Amino acid sequence: MRTVARLLLAAILPAVLAAGSQADVRLPAVIGQNMVLQADIQAPIWGWADPGEKVAVTLGGRKAEAVADSAGKWQVRLAAMKASAEPQELSVAGKNTLKLANILVGEVWICSGQSNMAFAVRGAINGQQEIADAKYPKIRLFKVANVTAGEPAADVKGQWVECSPETAGDFSAVGYFFGRELAKALGVPVGLVHTNWGGTPAEAWTSRQGFEANPDLKPILDRFQESLANYPKALADWEKNKEKRIADWKAAAAKAKAEGKQPPRQPQPPADPRTSPHAPSSLYNGMIAPLIPLGIRGAIWYQGESNAGRPYEYRKLFPAMIQDWRNHWGQGDFAFLFVQLANFMARKDEPAESNWAALREAQTMTLALPRTGMACIIDVGEANDIHPKNKQDVGRRLALAALAGTYGKDVVYSGPMYESMKVEGDKVRLAFRHIGGGLAAKGDKLTGFAVAGKDRKFAWADARIEGNTVVVSAKDVPEPVAVRYAWADNPDSSLYNKADLPAVPFRTDDWPADKP
Repeated sequence: MRTVARLLLAAILPAVLAAGSQADVRLPAVIGQNMVLQADIQAPIWGWADPGEKVAVTLGGRKAEAVADSAGKWQVRLAAMKASAEPQELSVAGKNTLKLANILVGEVWICSGQSNMAFAVRGAINGQQEIADAKYPKIRLFKVANVTAGEPAADVKGQWVECSPETAGDFSAVGYFFGRELAKALGVPVGLVHTNWGGTPAEAWTSRQGFEANPDLKPILDRFQESLANYPKALADWEKNKEKRIADWKAAAAKAKAEGKQPPRQPQPPADPRTSPHAPSSLYNGMIAPLIPLGIRGAIWYQGESNAGRPYEYRKLFPAMIQDWRNHWGQGDFAFLFVQLANFMARKDEPAESNWAALREAQTMTLALPRTGMACIIDVGEANDIHPKNKQDVGRRLALAALAGTYGKDVVYSGPMYESMKVEGDKVRLAFRHIGGGLAAKGDKLTGFAVAGKDRKFAWADARIEGNTVVVSAKDVPEPVAVRYAWADNPDSSLYNKADLPAVPFRTDDWPADKP
């Protein structure tokens, strides 16, 4: 009988403990010790408790209360606070009490995108010295673990830490350098939330509602449905031929080893589209939705490489994603700043079409959305590396956009941007905005300009600065009708303003790439 009693107790006790744990007030990971709360807004604090449980949240003399709904969810909004580097304690009390220490109030930014945003501080130029110098306890870092989800998740894995040589090395380099510039310029705490996944397209970061609200994005969902339909057949084919493929691989690997060559990759079964980080909404569900409604000032974004093969589609997708985030966050048109693609790949001898140039154009067009900003980095890329190591200039240029557009500082934040053209005989005069004290050429002469006539055949142009304009011409184009600048994967371009910011690539035509 005692044995039976012990067995019954062993079976019942975990259920009792589990029931007790469900009664505890809980918080999402992003509301935690060492965090930064967004200043000047009613900061949301949320979590879970028993249905009907009363929860009280206090911080620095401010108090707010809520009652958990039928699903056990609750949320309060604390009265707006000014930025403060004085550590405070956040208390959350229901049937149990949680006390979070070392809470600051300042500026909070989401840092998202693909591998160039995920690129760590340790890999940047002078990475080891940057790590050693990363002694900024008022900058706080939160790194979201990579995970996909078929539906919006409730929480993420991660924790807030103070920025230090021990914590900065694996954090987003662009995010860190951006945050460091803000902290220095504003003199307030900065919280950075790193949520990135290398090699992922923008559609993975867009919610299902975002697709449903925009019929132009239907082709993306159609491709995904096609991949779902094809998956069972691909998996069956793998199972049928797996042993032969493995045997062939082993033989090829042994041969490569004997010849001192790099062995081929081991064959893998086809990936399930439902769990792929490329699937529409998969990363929004797993890595963005659980962060909402965290109080933020804005987001910085470095992505586009994985969509470069579909640049015209990106014209619709990227602004739709931004609006989608804003709709879900419920903080209005929060600042959304992004990085234009860097120069990359081999340089071409003659003017040619370029998907990367077209993707950059789609990014520039997205500036039509309110409260957006762009960092042009057409001069920091590396021909042979899609991950340029100069992340310091990337972070600095994003910070300039934030300081000017979000914080109202009087700083030059953009390089020259094309404004208008005027044909003057066999020449074209180009006008620009954001001249930042005047136009300038880096090097012996202006490069990167091409002109075309009605035949749409571009030729490299001679270019010179005249006041705040640039005059271009080409001897083989006596009647020019269109001009392009830095329109290439990896352009040779040298137009800047006197604030040392590069001109944004552009074209004056709208000729489709599939036409002459």
